[in-house]
Amino acid sequence: HPASPEATGLEVDKLDKEAVRKYINTYLDMYKDATGGMMGAKGLQYMVLDSYEAGHMNWTKAFPEEFQKRRGYSIVPWMPVLTGRIVKNEEASEKFLWDFRKTIGELIAENHYDVIGEELNKRGMKRYTESHEGGRIYLADGMDVKRNSEIPMSAMWTPGSLAGGADEEVRSEADIRESASVANIYGKPFVAAESMTSVGKPFQEYPERLKRTADLEMASGLNRFVIHTSVHQPLDDKKPGFSLGPFGQYFTRQETWAEAGGKAWMSYLGRSCYMLQQGRNVADILYYYGENNNITWISREKLPAVPSGYEYDFVNSSALINAIQVKNGKLVAQSGNTYSLLVLDETAKYMTLPVLKKLRDLVKAGAKVAGTKPEQSPSLADNQSEFQAIVNEVWGSPNVLKGSVAEALKVQNVSEDVIISKAQNKILYRHRQAADQDIYWLNNRSGNATPAEVSFRVTGKVPELWNAQTGKTEKVSYQIKEGRTIVPLNFESWDAFFVIFKEKTTANSYIKPVTKETTLTPISSPWKVSFNDKNVTFDKLISWTENTDVDVKYFSGTASYENTFKVTSVDKAAKYVVDLGDVKNIAEVVVNGKNVGTAWKTPFKLDITEAIKAGDNAIRVNVTNTWVNRLVGDAQPDVKQKTTFTTMPFYRKDSPLVPSGIIGEVKVNVVK
Repeated sequence: HPASPEATGLEVDKLDKEAVRKYINTYLDMYKDATGGMMGAKGLQYMVLDSYEAGHMNWTKAFPEEFQKRRGYSIVPWMPVLTGRIVKNEEASEKFLWDFRKTIGELIAENHYDVIGEELNKRGMKRYTESHEGGRIYLADGMDVKRNSEIPMSAMWTPGSLAGGADEEVRSEADIRESASVANIYGKPFVAAESMTSVGKPFQEYPERLKRTADLEMASGLNRFVIHTSVHQPLDDKKPGFSLGPFGQYFTRQETWAEAGGKAWMSYLGRSCYMLQQGRNVADILYYYGENNNITWISREKLPAVPSGYEYDFVNSSALINAIQVKNGKLVAQSGNTYSLLVLDETAKYMTLPVLKKLRDLVKAGAKVAGTKPEQSPSLADNQSEFQAIVNEVWGSPNVLKGSVAEALKVQNVSEDVIISKAQNKILYRHRQAADQDIYWLNNRSGNATPAEVSFRVTGKVPELWNAQTGKTEKVSYQIKEGRTIVPLNFESWDAFFVIFKEKTTANSYIKPVTKETTLTPISSPWKVSFNDKNVTFDKLISWTENTDVDVKYFSGTASYENTFKVTSVDKAAKYVVDLGDVKNIAEVVVNGKNVGTAWKTPFKLDITEAIKAGDNAIRVNVTNTWVNRLVGDAQPDVKQKTTFTTMPFYRKDSPLVPSGIIGEVKVNVVK
């Protein structure tokens, strides 16, 4: 599911290794035939295993044998429990059910996901693997199904798309963090997500609005975007064209802003991801979420409560047992990533004996542990007296730290990686460490600008600001004090940038010269504006939707604004900036014939220093909006010739129009 009527049929048994093998090879052979064998390095290289949306599986022909092998006892005497009856007593029956579900989960991970991966590898192919997002019956563990995937993957929808509210879903943050944790523990370079998905907002998205979601994905650990959705558009004269029903961000060449803002938007995402792919992720905490719930369930309303200034990776039972060791008192993952503290979630009060034994080994080896003390095993296979004896032994160790997580870190002298003060908004961060540099990425989670003072756990290196929107770098003021570097920063609306520590320094401080931005001249009306073949004069810069001319009111695409402004003289030591005010939605600016760039988010400002001259200056601003207004215009009853085509009637005659164009005042500012 979902499948078109002609594609429906029998469902493959995902618990049966050979059934899955036969199914996936039959499927891949169709592609081999269709591509003339172009599979692997010189053809189709990847398969995406999307979020699990099939029904619940609870049996396979070899299940009794698998159960016996994995749980150590026979399923047969306990099978009446599957019909709702009690065998022995209620507690024993519940423990059997836990074992039953655990077995199903292991079989799904190993016999479905891993077998598909094996068969792809035989053809020189790899896999992206999502888990299940949330809200579905799913007994496999999300980290387990992704652990052998070359690219662990997840998903995040735009605000209000899948659930109510004005923000992205918390469980999507957890979903991406799950994939990032798999990558960080097992040593995989890329963390992907089905990104910026929407539903019921057809052709309403544009880079400025999408940025908040893209940034939250990166804050959660993503470093490779898989944009949802880019539907095949075979026809050039049918715009905006085909859609995946009501789903997706409609990201194709038929989008109004594909050319106007596409390059600037892709450059921002590309630069950001490139930087976040460098080195290794830095996190102080390994957060064990237990064996009884998926991450997207325990984080459906909020993320784990870890102290501010510290990052964490999730760890599950199989990763803890197979991929975590101890060296010099630190927890060391298979990837080489290190952690100072293992935190046990409250679900750890139910812990199986194999996990508890591994915990004992880690603590004996010097690992520091905090959090919930295990009370009993959820499995019928485990001996409770042995369990209690090991718990008593482990919790008698000084390496199991009492008090809060923050106190447990302070006891080890692990200071905060990042301390953010004097900020009016929430600021998120990511920290990557390469051989010769520390890469910090910071993100303002608000439409309001804010200053902030950020203290980094780095000393002896010069901080430098890297702007992923422009590709430019600049110096910042700093002070090195008590083993930390303190940097004052200013965040614009939904801003994100990198602070890089690379070059060594002996100077304990640097103060960047203060600059002041003042208005040099407003660019007065009237503006000449061309809408394709129609030329209009704007005495006042208002939304196109307020115009009485229907060709302007319902216009979708790129309109060109032209004007002139005068500058008496140009100061070679100053910087000149054009401030476009409020733009809906993307503006490309040309001054005196020179393209000075594309502005796609607040503040809509561009540096025009290289293009400005003394005397008269010509300015052209090419502004692009979305498809919405034209789709509404084509729904009007008196329209004889529609100019748009979609596969779903998204808009009606009374659907609201969206603001478009330059709204307000345009000015030229000088920065000295």
